[in-house]
Amino acid sequence: MNTEFFEAIEALDKERGIPKEYMLERVEAALVTAYKRESGGQINVKVVLDSKTKSTHMYKLLNVVEEVTDPKTEISLDEAQKLSAVFSYGDIVEIEVQPKGFGRIPAQTAKQVIIQAIREAERGMLIKEYESKKDEIVSALVVRIDPLTDNATLEIGKNEMVLFRHEQIANESLKVGDRLKVFVTEIKQDVRGPSVVLSRTHPGLIKRLFELEVPEIAENKVEIMSVAREAGSRTKIAVRSNDSDIDPIGACIGPKRIRKTNISDELNGEKIDIIKYSSQMEEFIAAALAPAKVKSVVKRTDADNAYRVIVDDDQLSLAIGKAGQNARLASKLVGCKIDIKSDSWLDDKAAAPVLKYDTSSVDVDEDA
Repeated sequence: MNTEFFEAIEALDKERGIPKEYMLERVEAALVTAYKRESGGQINVKVVLDSKTKSTHMYKLLNVVEEVTDPKTEISLDEAQKLSAVFSYGDIVEIEVQPKGFGRIPAQTAKQVIIQAIREAERGMLIKEYESKKDEIVSALVVRIDPLTDNATLEIGKNEMVLFRHEQIANESLKVGDRLKVFVTEIKQDVRGPSVVLSRTHPGLIKRLFELEVPEIAENKVEIMSVAREAGSRTKIAVRSNDSDIDPIGACIGPKRIRKTNISDELNGEKIDIIKYSSQMEEFIAAALAPAKVKSVVKRTDADNAYRVIVDDDQLSLAIGKAGQNARLASKLVGCKIDIKSDSWLDDKAAAPVLKYDTSSVDVDEDA
């Protein structure tokens, strides 16, 4: 082992954060494995790497026995006591050896063990770092796009991670050099080691973006109650104020709508409806179905956690939305089933009580 080797170990510590002591232990183990392979596995040895003197020492380990049957692993008491009078039966004698050099196969074995040690250390550091970032946002730089799968390799800090195509926004075309925010959904352990699952489609990304953009949310003056999302198309988010002096929708929109616009731009123009949360389920459902105007909301007695909504005939298609999206997102947002009917469906229109709610309790993007 030369000076360059110890400098490389120190560089790993400084540049990658892999502890020097950890690498020295693994390299020592790698050298032991290589030497045993060179000797046919019959010799017990110990390797000591001294980073202070930048020197390497190898010792043959011999058991002190009464009668030597294997000179490669045993030594007689008389021979041991020639080295030191303190030795007795059962002790281990360490005799320094100077190997002439490892053959190609043992050297390759040592190299592989060292490489594996680096990988294991980096994976361990990755888990430790990203376990604390689970369900959080991280900033990333796109460094590669796979032309076959469209999976994107992202540079996040000192690490490279993959954002799979199914976790990318559907209408978004990423390019090398793009900077974006991703949501850490999971830290997975499999046969190939740990991996970080990243997403641009997870509803949690919306919540964290609002927390970053809206100070009132970060300060818990405004609270996000629920999020329903169809990534790349539309999101509905329900908010409430914990401060009577703060309008939760106005806070989320921001001056000149800048906060909401910034979030939408980060999501490639995804439309965002901001709904004022209500503990009254009927009122919450009516607000969630905006921009449609709702006449009544009644809890169904023939189904669990289900409500029937009545709208004017000209509001039916708006309430349902294109391909059922508005109704689908509203149902996810409030957490119940919603059955939307028009006036003409009712046999007796008088049976449908009119629900009055504050029409300012929503901020809905166009083209619902």
